[in-house]
Amino acid sequence: MTRTRTTRLERGRSALGPALELVHTGQAPTRAVLTAELGVTRATAGAVAAELEALGLITVDAHPTAPVGSQGRPSHRLAVDPAGPVALAAQIHADGYRAALVGLGGRIVATAPGCGTVDADPAQIISEVVAAGAELLRSSGRRCVGAGLAVPSAVAEPDGTALNPLHLAWEAGAPVRDTFRACLARAQVTGADGATVTGFAANDLNVAALAEHRHGAGRGARHLLVVGTGHHGVGGALVLDGRLHTGSSGLALEVGHLTVDPEGRPCHCGSRGCLDVETDPAALLAAAARPASPGTSLLTQAAELLRTEYGADPAVREAAGRLIDRLGLGLAGLVNILNPDRIVLAGLHRALVEADGERLRGVVADRSLWGRSGSVPVLPSRLAHNSLVGAAESAWQPVLDDPLAVLGG
Repeated sequence: MTRTRTTRLERGRSALGPALELVHTGQAPTRAVLTAELGVTRATAGAVAAELEALGLITVDAHPTAPVGSQGRPSHRLAVDPAGPVALAAQIHADGYRAALVGLGGRIVATAPGCGTVDADPAQIISEVVAAGAELLRSSGRRCVGAGLAVPSAVAEPDGTALNPLHLAWEAGAPVRDTFRACLARAQVTGADGATVTGFAANDLNVAALAEHRHGAGRGARHLLVVGTGHHGVGGALVLDGRLHTGSSGLALEVGHLTVDPEGRPCHCGSRGCLDVETDPAALLAAAARPASPGTSLLTQAAELLRTEYGADPAVREAAGRLIDRLGLGLAGLVNILNPDRIVLAGLHRALVEADGERLRGVVADRSLWGRSGSVPVLPSRLAHNSLVGAAESAWQPVLDDPLAVLGG
């Protein structure tokens, strides 16, 4: 190997992580775009792409063709390798769990749902979801780069503890990250080097926001606010220049406990009229005088009610309008404080903006200073399982930071 080629490869290796992230997030579909985005020579971009292909992370079109009528040399197309490694993703919510294998590009390769009562002992349910994920891995035969767990609680750093699992029977301070890692070791979830993969744990809305920013409705936003309600309660997250803003100890953006009706329903936190209890699935069912059906998640019931009866039943329309007004009031306060350039709504809030986005955007504009002076796009989330994809993002992050360090062996 000549000195020139050696120098080019050494320079290219420092660009491996940025290059992989560009392909991972769909921002570099061709080698020409990769060259421009990295600010390197065509030869260096070619060496970087070849290295990532050798690691089994991307594919490079061996015989590029130029579009009809175009001029100049055709560029090699780049894509994530559909047969490449995966991350084990796990999500726990009030009605059960789901495990999945997620590849680069946010592609869900396989899933294993599990529903039922979540045990008061977090180790029990974490053990179950890890076992389900481990079985998916064994069946797939894929390499595993790491594992991520999404939980419906703020996760305090640096200890990795679930500080306030209000909608689970867990004790405050449950060591979810250490428990997750212990379960991964017992289930023998290992990487290419034979060692137990690293496990990460985070709040479900935090990782959902990261997934939406990289692969969904938040792509391209610089200051992205994500608010959503899943099976119970409301959460929020902020992504700034591609990175989650988690505060000094991982507890930022607990938006569910913003008061939007001082005379409203009692909240689990001890206050009244919080977003948490005024705009979640239970609130919609109660406002529409629809009893919850056992055996089906509240989120599924509430979303189905909006989908099938919002246009036909005035009581459902009025109940949804109440939630929209309270949600809009909360979002307006957040717009005043955070000045995001985009808002993405997930879970039942996604269904609300789809049902009557004009009303919701109007409330946000009327009640926020910045909303009146310049509209903030309010969009429904795009990913079906954004918390799972986001949990996988935390496991993929070390690979995106330094592919050779994780997979070079």
